[in-house]
Amino acid sequence: MAGQISDAVKKCIGILKNTNSDTEKFAALFMVTKLVKGKDCNPVAKKAIFEAIGFDFIKRLLLTDDVPVDCPPSIYKSVALSILTVFCNEEELATNPEMLANVPIFLDIVQKADDEDLMSVGETYNCLKGIASFRAGQQVLIEAGGISKLSEIYSQGSFQSDEALTIVAVLISNLGVKSWDEGKPETFHALMNKVAVDFETDQDKRKFELCQVLNAMLLSCPKKILASADKETWPMSLYKGLTDILQSKIGAAQRNPALILASSVLDVLGVEWAMSDEDKPKQFFLLMIQLAAIEVRMQLDGKGLKAATTQRNLITACYIILELSINYISTDQLDLDQKEKQTLYTGLKGAFTAIINLLLKVAADKNKPAGDEKWFVYGTIRVLAAWLAQETSALRIQIYQLLPFILEVSNESFYARKAKRVAEKSGIETEATAENSVDILRILLPGLCHLAVEDPARAIILKNNEDKVLSDFLQFHWSIVHYKRPPVPRSERLKVLNQPKQELSPEILAEMQDSRTAMISACNVLMNLTVLETKYVDASPVFNDLLRFIFENLPELKDIPENLVLHGNLCVLGLLLLKQLSNKVKKNDFSICRYIQATIRFLWDAYIIDESNDPTALVVAMSYKEHWMEIMELWFLGMQTMSGVLAQIPWISEFAIESGWAEGIIVTLKKVKIGTLPPNVKSAYEDFLCHLVDANESVTAVLKKAEALRVCRNHRLMELGKKLFGD
Repeated sequence: MAGQISDAVKKCIGILKNTNSDTEKFAALFMVTKLVKGKDCNPVAKKAIFEAIGFDFIKRLLLTDDVPVDCPPSIYKSVALSILTVFCNEEELATNPEMLANVPIFLDIVQKADDEDLMSVGETYNCLKGIASFRAGQQVLIEAGGISKLSEIYSQGSFQSDEALTIVAVLISNLGVKSWDEGKPETFHALMNKVAVDFETDQDKRKFELCQVLNAMLLSCPKKILASADKETWPMSLYKGLTDILQSKIGAAQRNPALILASSVLDVLGVEWAMSDEDKPKQFFLLMIQLAAIEVRMQLDGKGLKAATTQRNLITACYIILELSINYISTDQLDLDQKEKQTLYTGLKGAFTAIINLLLKVAADKNKPAGDEKWFVYGTIRVLAAWLAQETSALRIQIYQLLPFILEVSNESFYARKAKRVAEKSGIETEATAENSVDILRILLPGLCHLAVEDPARAIILKNNEDKVLSDFLQFHWSIVHYKRPPVPRSERLKVLNQPKQELSPEILAEMQDSRTAMISACNVLMNLTVLETKYVDASPVFNDLLRFIFENLPELKDIPENLVLHGNLCVLGLLLLKQLSNKVKKNDFSICRYIQATIRFLWDAYIIDESNDPTALVVAMSYKEHWMEIMELWFLGMQTMSGVLAQIPWISEFAIESGWAEGIIVTLKKVKIGTLPPNVKSAYEDFLCHLVDANESVTAVLKKAEALRVCRNHRLMELGKKLFGD
């Protein structure tokens, strides 16, 4: 160690150790100040000087007001701070417990900046910046209320308050959501309002620097706090500041931070934020998509993965803009004229051509991506999945070429995500990786649904055993939808019985809803495969197991409004499989009985007589109305497939008779006013009843008794009339 310390430093240490009073030691400090800022002073030397001075002495200097006559009142504090500034650049000294114990004093100095001498304030900010650059220092700053105190300093605009903002930015970038207290949203909003106003009004290079601070703030903020943003001024300030930048002629250095910030705002506030201008709501939104598409094309065109990954922050931000915008446009809430549609399509097609070409290179490379490159590949496939969900004709040859690779990555991410969740449920911490951080398969499913209809893509899907993966996917998400509370220990059971049932947490409810949507998407892909690959399905153990899974689990699905669309999807997928695999079903199988009862319930409950308004009108039941856009096609397909199942498994007709459904249809139609029965509903019911009569002669008497003759005459059910009453 001695070899690393210069003679000048040794001499200084000797003097410090041999001082007999605080006054002598203070005099020696002037020599130290010069020395520690010189080139001779390496980390080892700084530590030795630090120990020779002793922290108690420095602390006394910081806190004393008792200075000699004719000296400035802050002379001791100023000298102490100028030495500490140098020590705070070394991790070992900056994170020394004695140093960290001074954080409240440092915060106190900058909070009273207007009463302190300016040099002391500047040195204190340097100390805080040094401490904030190390993990242990960040933690102590948080515990000392650093974020709220520094935020307040910036909001008040006192001397050097920009430094306060710089430290806040460092803290939140490293500590993420732990930076903010969810119970005090006003701390975040007050700072955000102030920084956003500065961002809106500043017209120099600081405007672009603030982009990064604002972005860090948004990324670090808990969702709960962001939920109250609509009452604040910062969303509008950000809108004005970003339109200001992105509508100007600027270079990449100015545009890139603005695009990154725009993507974060879009992500936390939703696409509607981009339409804040009441006069021209579409202008900024379309500009943002255009800029993001151009940027993606420029950054990816002709580049390999390594080169593209160096710009991953910018490109990923553009991906977020594209994904959210494509999803929003698909909801048809935006009224675009032909020219706008064409410009948009051309821009997006250019971006996705570049994306597909990059992924084709990655797929062809024998070396699998790792680290940052892997994260980037996952992000790239994710945005492509959003495009595939909407776009069903462009770049087909390249998509087919790329599909095996997309499926490989998607499946890898699903199984990794599943393993992570299982581990966490068992209390095992798992490290976040590219694979387990987002389920790409979940995002790919709507696109896969379109692809499953195309012959070349479907062949690739089955060759890659995607049906098996989708079956595993359904079962995994079922375990979340069909939530079971953890078992209660025997000793606690009596106590629990006497307590009201605990509500499920918002997090569990959100997870259940997400898994419902995931299962519905998987059902859609599997329905397409079942209908279009009859021979494959017939010979496939996977589809046979899938039918068993539906038989056993559908009757267990809770009868609540949130489950209705999923219920319908599982019913109809089950019917399609049952029709296809009818030769594998046995009459004495109890699980099929319960499945058919649950399916009849779904089909029966959809239409009712509107007793309260018009007792002669057939209407969609209230419980179905809210989801009818998602259920309508399912209901018609379910009725049609049930008819087909009756033809192949005639004994299922007994359920339709015993449950009262067959009779119920006639009783309902009898009340319907002549000429008001919608043609598609009429043919669905008539086709079903005709197949029922063919499957089971005993139903004829039941229908006649319910006055089927009158119903056939009223609603012109010619086919059913012939079957029941002859010509």
